[in-house]
Amino acid sequence: MPKLLYAPASPYSAKVRMAAAYAGIAIEGALTQTADQPAELIGANPLGKIPTLLLDDGRVIFDSRAITQYLNRESKNALFPRNPDRRTEAEVMEALADGICDCALAIVYERRMRPEEKVHQEWIDGQWRKIARALDHLNANPPKLPKKITAGQIAVRAMLGYLSLRFAGQWERGRGRLTRWAARFDEKFPELKSSLPS
Repeated sequence: MPKLLYAPASPYSAKVRMAAAYAGIAIEGALTQTADQPAELIGANPLGKIPTLLLDDGRVIFDSRAITQYLNRESKNALFPRNPDRRTEAEVMEALADGICDCALAIVYERRMRPEEKVHQEWIDGQWRKIARALDHLNANPPKLPKKITAGQIAVRAMLGYLSLRFAGQWERGRGRLTRWAARFDEKFPELKSSLPS
């Protein structure tokens, strides 16, 4: 069984775990602390980043978008539509969600890793402006929630889960359509909720 090196708070890990569950692909989860630079992670992924997927045949797949593409192939297109236009739409949605996570993680690490007097608030504000623009776009155009979803919708839900974990009470204001979308997602796909960032 493939082994996924992951952290429960990571939105990218959450996306991959949710995608695997939705696609019906069994994976073994292995909690991994990247700060410890464990040998298994560093040996498999020279970047030392999660999620990293270790396959039974010795191959390694990273980062999260490469993993979702792999899971899609293994599941015969359970995560991305065959139609080129709809597939591109799903890929762009995944990229947007991941981009929001990139900005959010940059803020978290800026605050976590620097002494308080060296935290660059102007830079944090710039990252938050990117997040706000992207969230406003999603709030104005919430992704559809058909019976068969894609890695794009899964990535958006994982991203919102991460924002709720790290920025609760900040991202939701004025974005009722998006908060309702997340609640509807959880109602329609309750089996994925346990993999949200925690």
